[in-house]
Amino acid sequence: MGNTLKTTLLLTALSGLLLVMGDALGGRSGLMMAFVIAAVMNLGSYWFSDKIVLAMYKAQPVGPDHPLHRIVSRLVQRANLPMPKVYVIPEPSPNAFATGRNPSHAAVAATEGILRLMDEREIEGVMAHELAHVRHRDILISSIVATIAAAIMMVARMAQFAAMFGGAGRSDDHRDGGMNPIALLATMIVAPVAAMLIQAAISRSREFAADAAGAELAGTPFGLADALRKLETASTRIPMDASPATAHLFIIKPFTARGLLSLFSTHPPTEARIQALMGRM
Repeated sequence: MGNTLKTTLLLTALSGLLLVMGDALGGRSGLMMAFVIAAVMNLGSYWFSDKIVLAMYKAQPVGPDHPLHRIVSRLVQRANLPMPKVYVIPEPSPNAFATGRNPSHAAVAATEGILRLMDEREIEGVMAHELAHVRHRDILISSIVATIAAAIMMVARMAQFAAMFGGAGRSDDHRDGGMNPIALLATMIVAPVAAMLIQAAISRSREFAADAAGAELAGTPFGLADALRKLETASTRIPMDASPATAHLFIIKPFTARGLLSLFSTHPPTEARIQALMGRM
């Protein structure tokens, strides 16, 4: 299944889950209120994400005389994209990310650690991956997903209060009777977990898509594949003190998720990404 189709189906499932929860809770106005609050929160995050994230990691802008800027400039000319702002993060852990609300307002950033660790071919593969996120408007997609997921979390919290204070007795459309206890339990526990699983699955799908497009932009999958191998080892040895809220932005997860927690990981297993890249040969 193609990554675009997979993302569409997962987004549909996430939206459907929200509607089912609203119907189960019986409060359409409450559901709409939760969605509007989530939308406002995430719209602000989407609009100002570049400034927020870059400031969070103390990223410093670099100009045309910097090697990273020259690599990015070469790639955007090849991809026919606007030139993004280029930043370096004073951080020893190797990693990189792209941010910005659209290709005309994009920024790419790499840590000092990744610049020391990799040769130019590998850095080119990494930056091509990040520019693929820019081209695919993945920041917009992740914002939409976050909005729906946040609304689901809010509806789940509303269901908890309804259960505690007996507020689920009647719905907005005046249906008789209270909420089914099983539906209430599912709304409070099962739905938020399902939302997190779907959100993580969408993020993993976009990573595979960015890997494939990045390899095409770089002209070879080998630079990115070699970079991922180095990143897997080095990021474990030199972990990054990153916020979980921004983990999905990085080319490789800043911290390790093992066991059941891997189900909620925003990134596919590195070995699976390398295999997918090599399968393109």
